[in-house]
Amino acid sequence: MDKQVKVLVSTRKGGFILSSDEMRKKWQIKGPLFSGLEVTHMKGSAVNPDRIYAAQMSKWFGQLVYRSDDGGENWVTVGNHFPFRGVPRLHKDFGGKQTPWKFRKIWVFEPSLVDAETVYAGVEDAALFKSTDGGITWEELESLRSIRGDLWMPESNGLGLHTILTDSKNPDKIIVGISAAGAFRTLDGGLSWKPINYGLRAVNEMPDSQSEVGFCVHKIARHLSNPEVLFMQKHWDVMRSDNGGDLWYKISGNLPSDFGFPIAIHAHEAMTIYVIPMQSDLEHFPPDGKLRVYRSQSGGNQWEELSSGLPQENCYVNVLRGALAVDNFPSCGIYFGTTGGQVYVSSDSGDNWQSIVEYLPGVLSIEVQTFL
Repeated sequence: MDKQVKVLVSTRKGGFILSSDEMRKKWQIKGPLFSGLEVTHMKGSAVNPDRIYAAQMSKWFGQLVYRSDDGGENWVTVGNHFPFRGVPRLHKDFGGKQTPWKFRKIWVFEPSLVDAETVYAGVEDAALFKSTDGGITWEELESLRSIRGDLWMPESNGLGLHTILTDSKNPDKIIVGISAAGAFRTLDGGLSWKPINYGLRAVNEMPDSQSEVGFCVHKIARHLSNPEVLFMQKHWDVMRSDNGGDLWYKISGNLPSDFGFPIAIHAHEAMTIYVIPMQSDLEHFPPDGKLRVYRSQSGGNQWEELSSGLPQENCYVNVLRGALAVDNFPSCGIYFGTTGGQVYVSSDSGDNWQSIVEYLPGVLSIEVQTFL
C-alpha cells in the first residue's frame, strides 16, 4: 500500500473523511457521514486502523454509537447504554446547586493502544466508560467520580471528560482531563484515582489555588516516548508537568494570549508543542483577527508564530479542544479545523499552511490516521 493519511473530521452537521498521500497536496473528501446530525467524535484504532468509532448526537433523538470495520465505508450501531454505577452521586450545576449525574453524550473515544477490542469513552456528565468487546457493552470506571465529584461543575459547554491518555507499556496507567474538574491519574486500571492538579492556578475560576479539584482543564497532551512529561492548555495558562502530573508549572512565555482550547505534540519531537491562542475566555477568536498557530521547540516558554498561508485579517473563528492533530509521516503534518468550517494542513511541521476544505459545518474534532 502506498503511504496514505486519513483525517477524520467531526462537525456539527456530519462527519467527513479527508484522504491524501504523503505529499498532502491533493485531497479526496468523503461525506457527510450521518448527514445533518452532530458528530461529536470519530477515532480509529491504532491496533486495527480499519476500525473507527463515531458518536452521533441529535437533540431530538439522542445519541447513537457507530462502528466501522472497513475504514469508514460502512457503519453499524453498537452499544449505546452508559449506566452510572455505584451509589447515587451529585455534582454542582452552573448555579452551584447539587444535581444528580445524568448521561448526556460522548465527548471522546480512545481505543486501546494494545487491544483491538478495548475502547474507552469520555462522556458528559463527566465519567469514564470502558468496553472490551468493541463498543457493544460499556462499563463505568466509577471510582473516578468519588474524587470530590460533588465539587465538579460544568464549563460553558457542559461537564465533560474530554482527554483520555493511555500507555502502551502500562495499560493500567490512564490520565484523564475534565472540564471543569481537573486532571486525574490511575495506576491500577481505574480501580482508584488521584487528582493531579497541584500547581494549577485558579484566577477568577471556581476553586482556590490549593483546591484538589475544580480546575477548568481544556486539553492535555503527552508524547508516548516521554510519558512523564505532560502539557496542558488550561482555561488560562499553558502548563507543563515533568513528573506525570504531580506538579505543574506555567510555560505560556511570549504567547499573545494563553487562553485557548487545543494543544498537540510533534510526532517525532517530544518537546515540540503547538497551541492556537484565542483572544480571551469571552472573545473566542484569534488575537487581532489573525489566525496563528504557535510552536515551541523547547517544551514551552519560547514560542514562534506560524502564520504562512493562514488568514491574517478579519478572521474570527475558534479552534475547539479536539480540533488539532498530527500525523506520523517523517515530515510531521499538523492539522486543525475551525468553527467556520475550514480545515488546514501543514506538511512541514507548521512552517507553511494550506486549506484542505473551507466550507464544512463547524468543526468539533479532528483525528488523523497514517498508513505507512
